[in-house]
Amino acid sequence: MTKTLLSFGHGFSAQALAQRLLPLDWRIIGTTRNEDKAARFLSQGIEPRIWPGADMIPALDTATHLLISAAPDQNGDPVLAALHDEIAKRAHQFEWVGYLSTTGVYGDNGGDWVDEQSPLTPATKRGQLRVEAESAWAAIEGLPLHIFRLAGIYGPGRGPFAKVRAGTARRIIKQGQVFSRTHVEDIAQVLHASINRPNPGAAYNVCDDDPAPPQDVIGYAAELLGLPLPPAEDFETAEMTPMARSFYAESKKVRNDRIKTELGVNLIYPDYRSGLRALLSQEDSE
Repeated sequence: MTKTLLSFGHGFSAQALAQRLLPLDWRIIGTTRNEDKAARFLSQGIEPRIWPGADMIPALDTATHLLISAAPDQNGDPVLAALHDEIAKRAHQFEWVGYLSTTGVYGDNGGDWVDEQSPLTPATKRGQLRVEAESAWAAIEGLPLHIFRLAGIYGPGRGPFAKVRAGTARRIIKQGQVFSRTHVEDIAQVLHASINRPNPGAAYNVCDDDPAPPQDVIGYAAELLGLPLPPAEDFETAEMTPMARSFYAESKKVRNDRIKTELGVNLIYPDYRSGLRALLSQEDSE
C-alpha cells in the first residue's frame, strides 16, 4: 500500500521532509493558499491543494500520515476548526500524525534548561495559542499524535547572510539572552525518524546542541563572509518591531536528548557554526 502524507500548511519544514520521502515512493499531498506555490509543488512531485477552498475529504480518505504545520490564530487551530470531526472519525486510519509546535510553549526560563517535561508557561500570545492547539490535537481519541517543538528554524534562504551582506544586520545585546536553533534538514531528519518509530503521545524538542546568544550567530556569519562585525545595539533602546521584540521576551536553553535516545537521531548540524558553514558552502556551489 502506498504511503500517503497529507501535509496541511506545506511550508519550509514540511518541504524538507518531502524531499526525503519522495525518493521512497511516498505520495505527498500539500496544502497552500498560494497558486504560485501550488505550481512549484507540482513541479516537485507534490500534489497541491489550494486550501481553504479545496474539498479535503478525498485526501483525508487516502492519507496514511498527517503533518500539520499551519499556525493557530485567534480562532484556534485552522485544520481542526474546519475538519475536526472528519479527522476524529478517521483517527484509527492514520499510522502517524505530526504536529509542528514551538519551544515558545515553555515561555521564559531566565536562560535555564528546559526539556519535554518542563511546564508549559508561554510568555507570548503566539506561545499560548500553540499550547491550546497542542491540547486540542491531543484530545482527539485514538489519534497517533506526535508533537514536535521546534526551536528557531534556519536553512537555505533563511540565514543571516543576506542582512550581513546588505549591512542591515544588528547585534542586539540583551544580558543573559540565549536561544536554541535548528537547521531545517535536522527537522526533516527527526520527522522521518519518528515516522519510522511511531510513539503516539510523545513530544519532542527539535533543536541543536548549542543554545547561544543571537549576537554570536550574527558575528559568526560576518566572520565567515569576511565582513565587519555588525554594530551592537542595546536591547532596551534598539528600534525593533513589536514582533521582533517579542522574541526577546523568552530566554532558555532547550534539551534535545529525547530525539537522540528514542529516535536514534545524530544531528547533521549540531551547532550554528556547522550549519552556517554548510549554508555558505551551498550558496557558493550554486
